[in-house]
Amino acid sequence: MISTALVALDATILSTAVPSIVADLGGFEQFPWLFSIYLLAQAVSVPLYGKLADVIGRKPIMLIGIALFLVGSLLCGLAWSMPALIAFRALQGLGAGAIQPMGITIAGDIYTVAERAKTQGYLASVWGISSVVGPTLGGVLSDLGAWRGIFLVNIPLCLLAAFLLIRSFRETTRGEKQRIDVAGASVLAVGTALLILGLLEGGSAWPWLSPAGVGVFVVSALAFAGFVAIERRAAAPVLPLWVLTRRVLISTSLVSVTVGAITFGVTSYFPTFAQGVLGSSALGAGFAVAAMTLGWPVAASLSGRLYLRIGFRNTGFLGAGLVVIGTALTVLLGASSTLWEIAGFCVLIGAGMGLVATPTLIRAQSSVDWNERGVVSSTNFFARNIGSAVAVAVFGAIVNAKAGGGVPAPADLAEGTRFVCIALTVLAVGMLAAVWAMPKEGRTAPGEDRAAEAEPDAARPDAAQP
Repeated sequence: MISTALVALDATILSTAVPSIVADLGGFEQFPWLFSIYLLAQAVSVPLYGKLADVIGRKPIMLIGIALFLVGSLLCGLAWSMPALIAFRALQGLGAGAIQPMGITIAGDIYTVAERAKTQGYLASVWGISSVVGPTLGGVLSDLGAWRGIFLVNIPLCLLAAFLLIRSFRETTRGEKQRIDVAGASVLAVGTALLILGLLEGGSAWPWLSPAGVGVFVVSALAFAGFVAIERRAAAPVLPLWVLTRRVLISTSLVSVTVGAITFGVTSYFPTFAQGVLGSSALGAGFAVAAMTLGWPVAASLSGRLYLRIGFRNTGFLGAGLVVIGTALTVLLGASSTLWEIAGFCVLIGAGMGLVATPTLIRAQSSVDWNERGVVSSTNFFARNIGSAVAVAVFGAIVNAKAGGGVPAPADLAEGTRFVCIALTVLAVGMLAAVWAMPKEGRTAPGEDRAAEAEPDAARPDAAQP
């Protein structure tokens, strides 16, 4: 949970500190890369970490991630310019790419299918708490002129997380010795990096239909085609192609894409709407949107009882239905709306997310054995990152089209946000369809029995106790 808190806190604490960072280091036109490079580094590294975790174990990969995150945080706190800070944020992103999926994978190893929802709920609650603590702490440190503390505060948390992991988590790997698919990992990283770069920078750094805008996607597509060819021949592929052929994994990955996109849309554009249209303070807007991340862990904790009674698919379908209702209600937001309405809609969306994201992830994990679970968990987070990147491009294009460039007037911002809400509703319907496409299952997920029989010692609950 402490490791998850590192990533969660870092994802929320920086948003309120950007003005003071820019005032100190300059580079206003470059500051969006503080977020983009972090997402990019995290996305390209997740598949490789997942494969390595299935070969050498979860614990070494988690420790590597914590070490990278610690060094990156230290260097960010010592950054002397905006380009240097951006480069060090990339190092943080590489660490986060290991920490986030490994936390979920370890939980999948240690706990039974009946216990995982409660555990995933605890992990989700870390994000809920961080969504409130992060922006508040970031604002306080910024007001004190101590924005560097935003990064330096990670150092003791990294040391504590590493100490507890070394002391209390015993792991006996059972993955066979394999050669790492360096060629496949490299080509996948290039393709993913270019795809996300094109989505993030299209329409801002270059026009969508310019040679650069089209070229980056063409080269990305060629890289992905080359990746498929390499993986077909690789003895130990970094991302086995069976991930793209199993119905349960395809459907749960599509759910994860929509989770990433909807989460980004709500957390990025609703605070802007609250401040720019409703005239709310930054703190009030932040707390209204935080309602989503408060509803999420509560629902995630309760989802275990539901999926043991009605199945993963039905539980996810119920959650996706709540997300559809919540996003559809946001279309009604306007200049006369209140923060309470935003908070109410966010609670509904968050509750739906808790009922769909956790059960579908556990369903995917439960369909494979121990030596495939790292790849499956990492693929799920990879899909979520892709969803977030797509959301950056699509929602940004929508708002910019309505605003006409520059700082939008309240009426234009309200209109742009309404179209974002319509897009969120369409995504929620897509989520509903993806859940419906999941294969039906009994109370015990296919593969769970054989996975439990084949688990290494670390997969037993007592292996994680001090």
